[in-house]
Amino acid sequence: MAEHQTGPVETGAPMDYKEHEKTYDMFITATKYGSMLLIVLLLAMTAGFFGGAGLLGGLLVFIILLAVGVFLFR
Repeated sequence: MAEHQTGPVETGAPMDYKEHEKTYDMFITATKYGSMLLIVLLLAMTAGFFGGAGLLGGLLVFIILLAVGVFLFR
């Protein structure tokens, strides 16, 4: 249940800053790669549907752009 803290209420409970930074870094990484994945998917769908590349062309565009994106983000 709730822990009893001694001291001023404004300071709150002691924080685990190392764990907080780790969680923040994981969130930023997931956001970065998730955004890249959605952009690559939309570009591949555009190439496949409107560019005349078809299913295999769109899939090829997706794979190439995904590989380039992962390489550039590392």
